[in-house]
This record gives sequence, C-alpha cells and structure tokens, in this order.
Amino acid sequence: MATLDRYGPWWEENSMRIFRCLVPTLIVCSSAASLMAQGLPRALPAAHAHNDYLHKRPLLDALAQGFCSVEADIFLVDGALLVAHERASLDKRKTLKALYLDPLLERTRKNSGRVHKGGPVFTLLIDIKDDARKTYTALHSLLGKYSSILCEVRAGKYQARAVKVVISGNRPRDLMKGQELRFAGVDGRMGDLESSEPAHLLPMISDRWSRVFRWRGKGAIPAAESARLQEIVRKAHAAGRVVRFWATPEDPVVWKVLVEAGVDLVNTDDLPGLRKFLLEQKAP
Repeated sequence: MATLDRYGPWWEENSMRIFRCLVPTLIVCSSAASLMAQGLPRALPAAHAHNDYLHKRPLLDALAQGFCSVEADIFLVDGALLVAHERASLDKRKTLKALYLDPLLERTRKNSGRVHKGGPVFTLLIDIKDDARKTYTALHSLLGKYSSILCEVRAGKYQARAVKVVISGNRPRDLMKGQELRFAGVDGRMGDLESSEPAHLLPMISDRWSRVFRWRGKGAIPAAESARLQEIVRKAHAAGRVVRFWATPEDPVVWKVLVEAGVDLVNTDDLPGLRKFLLEQKAP
C-alpha cells in the first residue's frame, strides 16, 4: 500500500499518456497475430525483390514472403510491355499486365485496399530496358487502366493509394516532369541527393553499392564509409525520399549495416534469406 500511495499521484497524472503510447503497439501486435492466425505473411516494408521476374512465381513468391517492393524490367514489343532482363529472354506471355498489374489489382481488392492486408504502400519498381520515351508512353497508357490502385500526381498534388510505381533504368525524366497526370515517379541516383525536385517526382535514391562503397561485408564497415552511408540516408530522408542500393553482397552482415543505417529497401535475390533476417531483427 505504501508503494501505491507513493506513486498514486504520478500514476493519476501520467496514466492516460502511457495508455496512448501503448495503444499503437497493442494494435500492431494484434494485427500481426491476426495475420499469422490467418496464415498470411507478415509485411516486411524493407524487403525488395531484385529482378523479381526471375523467380519461379514472379510477384507471388515475393508476396508470400511478405515483401513490399518488387522490380520488373520491361521492353516494348509490338505494343506489348514484356518483362525480361534481356531481349534474348523475351516471351510474349510474360507481360507486365499479366505478371504484375492484374495480380496486384486482384490482391488489393481482396485486402481492403492494400496489397498486404493492413500493410504499407507497395512499391513496383519498373526498369525500362529500351527506348525511354516510347516505352514510358506505352506504360503510362497501361497504368491509367489501373488508376484505382496506383498512387498518382495530378496538377502537382500527390494522392497515395495501394501501389507506388517508380521508373528506373532508362528514365524519361523531363517527359514525366511535364505531365499533368502521372502514375509514377523517377528513381534517382547519388547525384540527385541535393535535388530540389519534389518527392512525388523523385521518391527514391538508388545506386550500385560498389559505385559508392568498397566494403563487402568482411570485418567491420570502415568508419568513413559508415558515416557516408548515414549521410546519404539523412539527406534522402530530409527530402522525403527512400534509399536503395542494388548489387549489395547477399550477406546478413551487410543487411544489418543497411537496416541500422536506415536504408529503406534492402535489395535481394534471396527472398527466404532476407525474410528470415528481417524477422529476427524484429524479434524481442
């Protein structure tokens, strides 16, 4: 009783504040438990499937692992947008529509407006492998048919929805910048860190890991490179952009450095491996 008497006034003053802090955590835990009970994957916002179309089940394998970002390379062939890494691998059955847009539309409808039920906005990174303007123009026309699920920019105003499209590879930046209605943003590079472009036009900063850093996961990351990584993340986040590196070593040691530095999307071809790592990082 003495202890209760001692802390009684403090508890009366602060109990509601503590309750308000705990409620979001309790909701998240409840949602995660509910998803697991339904056999649904836990959404992993930091998980990005590099060259996703090379997996046995494009998009679907990534979704089954809880990934919230995937990458698809495209070519424009006879009016169709085909998904492949190189022309030698083109298959007229493997269209962006069939492999990605239709499944994302169906999934979003089933999951109350989200790709992962209760999850974050999903990123579809589309890498244009051929003519930037021609392929993007065809892509814009196709994306318009899925406007109900796509984030858009209309007259400079951003509207978030279930799926955010980002254009990488050959990027027609000037064309996209001048559009009155746009369903995609541009994937930036290190040279864009100081850009004053709005985040809805330039939502992401990406680059090849080896162009920026020499460390490959052996031993501790050098202090200078660690500081450089943190500065990149700081500048990008201050401008409202997310950070991604490609061709990073497939090593949990490297993944840990990326996550701890605040890198938003961890690039991988090893879907189960990254999922296991990220879940372990979140474990109490």
